[in-house]
Amino acid sequence: MLTFLSNAAFVQFFVEGGLGGMSIITLLFAFMLFAAWKFPAWVKEIGIAALVASILWTLLGLYQAFGAIMRAPDISPIVVFGGCRVAMISTIYGMIIYLISLIIRIIQKPRI
Repeated sequence: MLTFLSNAAFVQFFVEGGLGGMSIITLLFAFMLFAAWKFPAWVKEIGIAALVASILWTLLGLYQAFGAIMRAPDISPIVVFGGCRVAMISTIYGMIIYLISLIIRIIQKPRI
């Protein structure tokens, strides 16, 4: 877990997860932090949008991987599971952002 927290490892995960999708999810994260300051009612919705975008990015990656496996059926299981591991990076990132949005909503909720 500590290797994930270093800057080089974070950049490596970001690149492995796919620059396009991870950039979109990161922009949603930045919008969520801005919304926490200006528009608190939107925080949870932006977190859900980040989660949905990450799941969509994962499914697109798996779709491409399955297409490659169909074209070359003699791929070893190690390569297949390595691809599945990389495909899950964006989903994990999106879930972390959604969790942060829930925590922000809990903190900002008015007290009774």
